Amino acid sequence: MTQSSTHETFTAFDVASIPVRIRHRPLRSGHLVLAATASLALVLSGCADFDDTAASETAWHQPPKLTAEQGPQPEGDRPPPTGSERRQRSIPPPDGCTDHDPAVLATCLDTVTAVAAIAGTEEPTAIAGERSTGRVIRVERGEKPQMIGKLDVSAAGGGGLTGLALSPTYNEDQLVYAYITTAKDNRVVRFAPGQRPSPVLTGIPKGRSGNRGVLAPDNTGALLVATGDAGRQRAAANPESLAGKVLRIDSSGGPAPGNPTEGSRVIASGLHSPGGLCSSADGSRTWVTDRADDADALYEVTPGEGLNTAAWRWRTKPGVAGCVDAGRGVTIATSIAGNLQFLPIDQRGAVTDKPTVALDGKNGYGRLSGMSVLTESIAVAGTVNKDGGTPVSSDDRVVLLPIQPKGGGGGKD
Repeated sequence: MTQSSTHETFTAFDVASIPVRIRHRPLRSGHLVLAATASLALVLSGCADFDDTAASETAWHQPPKLTAEQGPQPEGDRPPPTGSERRQRSIPPPDGCTDHDPAVLATCLDTVTAVAAIAGTEEPTAIAGERSTGRVIRVERGEKPQMIGKLDVSAAGGGGLTGLALSPTYNEDQLVYAYITTAKDNRVVRFAPGQRPSPVLTGIPKGRSGNRGVLAPDNTGALLVATGDAGRQRAAANPESLAGKVLRIDSSGGPAPGNPTEGSRVIASGLHSPGGLCSSADGSRTWVTDRADDADALYEVTPGEGLNTAAWRWRTKPGVAGCVDAGRGVTIATSIAGNLQFLPIDQRGAVTDKPTVALDGKNGYGRLSGMSVLTESIAVAGTVNKDGGTPVSSDDRVVLLPIQPKGGGGGKD
């Protein structure tokens, strides 16, 4: 897809509520939906510039103002504040490691490149990973962060601890998967709190650059792994190399059943430096963000096919990172521009309009990295302001961010 290079400014969406306590109930698809049982007022709105260019064959129109979906409210609770009321409630700036923003779960961490939300907890809870230190930390609103592991990592060439995912049976086994760079290679390991990590998949090529990799579970119990090209673009096209690929593996690191080529872990090729990996709730779509020399890109992963045609390209290179499939679009965090970008998609997964930007500038949290779905309308994300950004006293942080509701844009406040 080819875009022009024009830019425009639009107003970002507001967050109507952030859950204080959450419960879960089964959906028809077998997934869990986490419903909010109390709401917390928060203002996260602003304006930003973005690469607003659409495909040449698609007519462009100004998208509506986006509004994050409000979780269900329990009977008897007061309705959430209106947009004007929320704007009147200013949040004081951070005071050292104390952050008064109710959307902040943890403060004063090192660069948080990876997060994995934990479902079924009363308070918003997640596992967070620091790229350079290798620390893995459990964070929960209202509780002191707890280190549950420390991995031996090398942060050279964009590597370190860059990906996290939870076991499909995490509530029973407490297993955490991590993508790390070591002195010898890039690899996937797993561990439980207090235990030594065990290798799952080793020998992923390591280079002077392109060492970042990310993880995501699919809806069948397999683990998706996106790997960098280790600075060698030819390796990304080589079917015999694990570099520059999207892999689908089982819990022991072998090829997962149902892969396009029997006996092969590879389901797609052509990555450079992946920043995020995400799937739709029903598993029908998978997306990967990637950073190349000429542009950043979002690809839909089609098992058995190369990553040749991007769903969207950013010539401005905002540093695409974590992503969330929001049903009617894909929400993408950026680690250079420091904002959220929402790309609307149709039922076929084709992008229908240019990105809308939110949480930009003083109204945002600065540079963002990994994202993980917590509820139908809220994601957990990590900030990486200590890596080339402008950190505040409470950085780096784990924060709650809005997910564009599945129903689409929504009206103005």
